Amino acid sequence: MVEGFSQRIAHVQERIEAACDRSGRDPAEVKLVAVSKTHSVDTVREAISSGILVFGENKVQEGIDKIENISNENCEWHLIGHLQSNKARKAITSFDVIQTVDSAKLANRLNRIAGDEGRYGFPVLLQVDLGKEKTKSGVYEEDLRKLVDEVLECSNLSLGGLMTIPPYLPDPDEVRPFFRRLRELRDQLANEGVFGEGRGELSMGMSHDFEAAIEEGATIVRVGTAIFGPRQ
Repeated sequence: MVEGFSQRIAHVQERIEAACDRSGRDPAEVKLVAVSKTHSVDTVREAISSGILVFGENKVQEGIDKIENISNENCEWHLIGHLQSNKARKAITSFDVIQTVDSAKLANRLNRIAGDEGRYGFPVLLQVDLGKEKTKSGVYEEDLRKLVDEVLECSNLSLGGLMTIPPYLPDPDEVRPFFRRLRELRDQLANEGVFGEGRGELSMGMSHDFEAAIEEGATIVRVGTAIFGPRQ
């Protein structure tokens, strides 16, 4: 199975490199987050042995169980699912990055907890709901600037960029407008100095559309099925 992981990971890396080549980008600009939700601790361990060190989990407790069981200081854990306020402390103390901040209320709670726990400068991304789907979390585009200002007031949080989960469309090219729009929003904020000296991360693209996302500027892609196979 390790060999299988190695082959799948190599194929994903080849696809990332090809997408970067087509868009004139350096593959080093793109971080691969392996989405390990629903997969077992043993499966994640096998992925680690094949060279994967950055993982994404949707549910706080499921992620914590893996983090505590694996106990690998070299691993980086991203929360990529909706975060309820009552699980904010667990998320802050266990994860390295929270990609799904979508309200001032949540940001302020995370800020207080980060201070309590001594996790100053905790990295967060803002989730933007560009498709306005009722089943998706995220701040609407028209409310993004207000949320940005709120987060910038949170002295214990570090605003690292934007994240989106666009509507699922079978043809990845049809998703490009959502990726392009998130990049435009990120660029506007970066030009205002929101992300300090950096340009800000763009977390967008999953197994079926990450190549299009990279071509539109993604700096983080969240890939599950192409690495782990179908969900368990």
